[in-house]
Amino acid sequence: MNPIQAARAAGQQIWLDNLSRALINSGELARFIELGVAGVTTNPAIFHKAIAEGHDYRPALDALDASLGAEARYERLVVEDVQRACDVIRPVFEASQGDAGYVSLEVSPALADDEAGTVAAARRLRAAVARDNLLVKIPATAAGVRAIETLTAEGVSLNVTLMFSLAHVDAVAGAYQRGLDTLAAAGGDVARVRSVASVFLSRWDSLIDKQLDEIGTPEALALRGKAGVALARQAYQRYLARFHGEGFAPLAAQGARPQSMLWASTGTKNPAYPDLMYVEPLIGPETVNTLPDATLAAFIDHGNVTGNTVAQDADAAAAHLAALAGLGLDLDALGERLQQDGLAQFATAFGKLLELTA
Repeated sequence: MNPIQAARAAGQQIWLDNLSRALINSGELARFIELGVAGVTTNPAIFHKAIAEGHDYRPALDALDASLGAEARYERLVVEDVQRACDVIRPVFEASQGDAGYVSLEVSPALADDEAGTVAAARRLRAAVARDNLLVKIPATAAGVRAIETLTAEGVSLNVTLMFSLAHVDAVAGAYQRGLDTLAAAGGDVARVRSVASVFLSRWDSLIDKQLDEIGTPEALALRGKAGVALARQAYQRYLARFHGEGFAPLAAQGARPQSMLWASTGTKNPAYPDLMYVEPLIGPETVNTLPDATLAAFIDHGNVTGNTVAQDADAAAAHLAALAGLGLDLDALGERLQQDGLAQFATAFGKLLELTA
């Protein structure tokens, strides 16, 4: 049993945080799936890199209708990739009865504060891909949270992205549950809806460490490099309380699935930290960890799975976040800052994408 399979045995799905036409054409994606990879995530930065650096897209770009706008041309390209990836991983979807085997495709970052635009884009992408193992990816902005409720009520499966705080976790989970309540009340099949909530980790430690370095006291410096794992472990406790508590029980009785916590931004940014610091401590039931290529390779090479680690030291995780707050760090405000930074990065990548496809 390799580490990916060992994580699955402990209840966690490992997803690949990458997709390109070359990955599909070469058979590498299929080989990852044979190793146990159970899903694929994408974002504008991933597709920009794939199209800018690869040669596989040139024939398709040349064949596209020149009268199409840049965004329409981009969507034609990536929808094909996502369709093919959905088909490659379809056996995982079927074997898991819809619990695993998904591919994520993100709406335009320009819609982050546009509720109606986000809903319309999600509907359009869902129809274009036409695969029931697609997750439409939506950011956890205020407008995004409202869109999540609307789309969930329509039975759309989602990957909620750019979450950086427990406030984001609570808002997104609440929107999902309210959407399911509406769907159930309308006689819809709540069992067909899948949702994951993506908490970003390494970006959190990068910002918190900088804040702690500026404070500079021994007490502050001792807290470096631990905020990401602490946040994830507390998010998991919120997940357990909501989705395995009495409030969700009526929906669960109708076959509704909990909204899984997904650990994102799991490539270590500080070379002084272990390469699997956002993987090995965060394995547990009903979770997903999406790994970029280098982190996935490291996990396959020397990953150590010791069971349910994400539920360990919950009190210590809470105490760590409290200690940060005690030093004057407003964790919710910093989470909003990180979300805006993430949106700006995706918007830049998306703009470059459109230049490539113009």
